[in-house]
Amino acid sequence: QVQLVESGGGLVQPGGSLRLSCAASGFTFTNYWIVWVRQTPGMGLEWVSSINPSTGNTYYADSVKGRFTISRDNAKNTLYLQMNNLKPEDTALYYCVRERDWRQYDFWGQGTQVTVSS
Repeated sequence: QVQLVESGGGLVQPGGSLRLSCAASGFTFTNYWIVWVRQTPGMGLEWVSSINPSTGNTYYADSVKGRFTISRDNAKNTLYLQMNNLKPEDTALYYCVRERDWRQYDFWGQGTQVTVSS
């Protein structure tokens, strides 16, 4: 069955860095866009970043552009999100999700909590 398993979240001070990973299984990884989204009680669900599985072209929300870097290792069926210069407003539950259609997601990981606080 389809599985997406995130890891790498934690508590970090403002200005710090974290690297999230998403291990995928149960489907052909290279056939799908797997994207990062985040959820907070106040802001709801926010798309964070995507990477084209064929071209490797990357896309970012304005709120993270220049600070976050998405990448994928197709040989390992793994998606990554390198997050630098973290801000308190980046605090959220981060999910990797499989995109069935543009901004429509059919499978979700369990999420990994990122907390940015001094």
